[in-house]
Amino acid sequence: MKKNQLEIACFNYESALIAQANGADRIELCENMKLGGTTPNSILVVKVRESIEIKMHVIIRPRGGDFVYSDEELTEMKQDIKQYKKLGVDGFVFGILNEDGSVNKKKNQELVNLAHPLSCTFHRAFDVVKNVEQSLEDVINCGFKTILTSGQQINVEEGIFNLEKIQKLANYRIEIMPGGGLRSSNIKLLQDKLEPTFYHSSAITDNTETANPEEIKEIRNFL
Repeated sequence: MKKNQLEIACFNYESALIAQANGADRIELCENMKLGGTTPNSILVVKVRESIEIKMHVIIRPRGGDFVYSDEELTEMKQDIKQYKKLGVDGFVFGILNEDGSVNKKKNQELVNLAHPLSCTFHRAFDVVKNVEQSLEDVINCGFKTILTSGQQINVEEGIFNLEKIQKLANYRIEIMPGGGLRSSNIKLLQDKLEPTFYHSSAITDNTETANPEEIKEIRNFL
């Protein structure tokens, strides 16, 4: 039977070490927390990969703001995927939309194909898509393995019923990973509603950009 697992969003080297030491199953490496996470620089990727043994996914997001990318930005994203594949990462996290709020199937497909055989997560761009049902099908058809979402709300607590609905619609064809304001204080609420899955948290409990080891342990205790 599938079990719950934990991914920690890490915005620096220290968080990656803390995540591994306190029981995370995987990290999502990014930079610029205030922008919601952007592509980390290659020096950080190398340093983290050499220091941790758990799985490591890397966000491919050239800037903050919306998820509609120009051809130049798409080229940059492709270069980052090619480079980081060679550095031994385990997967990538990205998501590209059209201006009308639909999933850009062509551009996402290009990146998924480029990342193959590594797994890809469609990130919280999913929280601003216009049509959840159609977008879910598009993301599945592009070959993504996971969707990171807060249930189209400001955080997972407010999005809990949407998360339940999306997971039912997905029907085991893709993993629905709750993330966005997920903490030890609300994970039990989600577990009561959802089938076993990956949970995503930065585990940051103060004004830093670094994960709190005690918070990771607390979340882990619920899993």
